[in-house]
Amino acid sequence: MSVTSTTTVMEWGNERLRVGPWRGREDTAYLSPLAGAALPSAAFVSRSVQRLAEHGYRRVVTGALTAAEQVGFRAAGFEVTEHLHLLSHDLQELPEATSTGALLRRCGRRDRVRVLEVDHLAFEPFWQLDESALHEALAATPHARFRVAVESGGQQVIGYAITGRSGRRGYLQRLAVHPGCQRQGFGMLLVVDALRWLRRWRADRATVNTQLANGGALALYERVGFQREPSGLSVLARDLHD
Repeated sequence: MSVTSTTTVMEWGNERLRVGPWRGREDTAYLSPLAGAALPSAAFVSRSVQRLAEHGYRRVVTGALTAAEQVGFRAAGFEVTEHLHLLSHDLQELPEATSTGALLRRCGRRDRVRVLEVDHLAFEPFWQLDESALHEALAATPHARFRVAVESGGQQVIGYAITGRSGRRGYLQRLAVHPGCQRQGFGMLLVVDALRWLRRWRADRATVNTQLANGGALALYERVGFQREPSGLSVLARDLHD
């Protein structure tokens, strides 16, 4: 099994991990539990890490994990590198998005170059998406909505949102607004649109995570009605040695 260029799934009994290159880097891989699968054991994580080392990777990072999901990784030698806020919304009451002069529409293939440009401007290098990571975000749930905000009267993408849905659960997978257009209501417009789509498809809860230092995003989510969960999420990593 090759894991050097595309995302794939490692399986061992009823345990499964999604694996692939981290943000297109040839030396760094990521491991992430699959929704609905058994929690990964330390033995399975260690087995997966060994396979990654055999394929030439030098470092492995995880997705954003809950405390329960972290247990097997910690026992296999992973350490926390980043803490994240986890927030949830019950979708019962949603605010009205104020007029911003922007239009929302479905993201087309020709928009993706600009979407990644906006993403790179909005996030620090560790969190920036490349084309493969963007595809991964879209494929992470059975149903996804990919919307872009464009300037009224023009076609220039100034923000985007990816929303996922699995059964009755919703996930705001990714949100980015061009730094020159932030704090003008575009982020709220995209978030409200995402939540209304989830409620229309009878989802009963939505979750989102954000970095502890990202005060702007945290304030936006709480303004829309998200509430912080007592236990957040963490990203873990470990180096691989010959």
